Amino acid sequence: MDAIALSLFSSRIESVCDEMGAVLQRVAFSPNIKDRQDYSCAVFDAQGELCAQAAHIPVHLGSMAYAVRDIVSRVHWAPGDMVVLNDPYLGGTHLPDITLIAPVFFEQVLLGFVVNRAHHADIGADSPGSMPVSSKLSQEGLVIPPTHLLKNNAVEKKVMDGFLSVLKNPQQSHGDFSAQISANRRGLLRLQALITDLGVQAYRQALRGLNDYAARIAQDATREIKAGVYGFTDVMDDDGQGSTDIKIKVTITVSSSAIHVDFNGTASQVKGNINCPLSVVAAAVYYVFRCLMPDYTPACSGTFRHISLSAPAGCLLNAGRGAAVAAGNVETSTRIVDVIIGALAKVLPQKLPAASHGSMNNLAMGAAIKNSNKAWDYYETIGGGMGANYLFNGLSGVQTHMTNTLNTPVEVLEMNYPLMVNEYALRKNSAGVGEQSGGEGLIRTFTFMQDTHITLLTERRNHMPWGINAAGGAVGQNIINGEFCPAKFSKIIKAGDYLTIKTPGGGGYSKS
Repeated sequence: MDAIALSLFSSRIESVCDEMGAVLQRVAFSPNIKDRQDYSCAVFDAQGELCAQAAHIPVHLGSMAYAVRDIVSRVHWAPGDMVVLNDPYLGGTHLPDITLIAPVFFEQVLLGFVVNRAHHADIGADSPGSMPVSSKLSQEGLVIPPTHLLKNNAVEKKVMDGFLSVLKNPQQSHGDFSAQISANRRGLLRLQALITDLGVQAYRQALRGLNDYAARIAQDATREIKAGVYGFTDVMDDDGQGSTDIKIKVTITVSSSAIHVDFNGTASQVKGNINCPLSVVAAAVYYVFRCLMPDYTPACSGTFRHISLSAPAGCLLNAGRGAAVAAGNVETSTRIVDVIIGALAKVLPQKLPAASHGSMNNLAMGAAIKNSNKAWDYYETIGGGMGANYLFNGLSGVQTHMTNTLNTPVEVLEMNYPLMVNEYALRKNSAGVGEQSGGEGLIRTFTFMQDTHITLLTERRNHMPWGINAAGGAVGQNIINGEFCPAKFSKIIKAGDYLTIKTPGGGGYSKS
């Protein structure tokens, strides 16, 4: 396939993912999906290797790229199937992220899969928002192993009803499941049209060509990293269950043809929910190296062919089954990015920035009102300051690294939930100062109109985002009615109470 035909093929298969995402956003019921856009879509080949993805959520997409091969190998597939899962130890990330996989058959031959993953604010945890301060996976909600949700294009009613029976707002949840089904159906339609246009043999040849092309680009880009061994260590503030200053250590070995990322020396898994399955670690690793590649690099398995990773079994980043993981996907993944950037900044100081705000600043809230249609769940992540780099100041009040969601507009929040947003502003003087200054964090204040169960899962409240030869960003603060509260915190607060979240700023940058 010549260069022009390969470029057209790359754009066409990526557009399948884009259209899936558009359908998912427009059909979903919950603000978490339709407004925050906390979802991702991708296409895989028959072996479960990544073919294309849309520019959605890095922690979703990298983890799918790492795990889908193993998932699809365990299922017997037939036309009209869709399999649902969220089990972090069988290819998921954390329980709110629900993945739906549909096989692509053409003339009775399995040619690939379309996949979407979306964050559900209610997955059956006791605390509204399903992001509890947990110590066991069983406390985090409904665990779904790979299970057929559709067979022969028909929803398995017992399976769907079983899911909805444990959720607080089944009508909204049913709408979100239906949106995910619709997105996959659109992906099947568009991908089958592409295969019809090209023919099976040409389609397979195009995928091979795309992966080989991506591998060449990726290796050329990462050859800029001088061969050697580079390390960095950082810590998580705490796990919400008594452990503090929890170490994450990375050693990156670079040769002329391969890169290996090893997390030996990282702390053992902890009681709290900042543990990770290895798929989340892979997402963070892939993300950083992808950022070093040109924008036109195809998002497929060939891109990561020369990158491998390892973490000791039973450590924080390769936790054993049953360990709590709700915050590992959102908080620990972000710190993994920090340590990889910290290691590589030693050899690429003009390419990599200081630490960004280092937390998704997770806020889950709602009310479980029995025998009432007034139960509600909501979850959001809040931006902060971006780290500065060699040429530019960091951006202020933005999502960084492993999340790529929007903020929920104030009007949408107040229209859907019993609360008011009193303040939404940049947090002045929170940025690290250097030759280039980091970005400012955010301030977001809520007043609640009824008793509300809130949960905070946040980081960088004790250890500031580091600068490079410059000042670090200010640590974040969580405040209820004027009193500071911990980084990981859950409480029922009263009508009229107010919550303020001040997010960290980004680190500064100086050349020396």
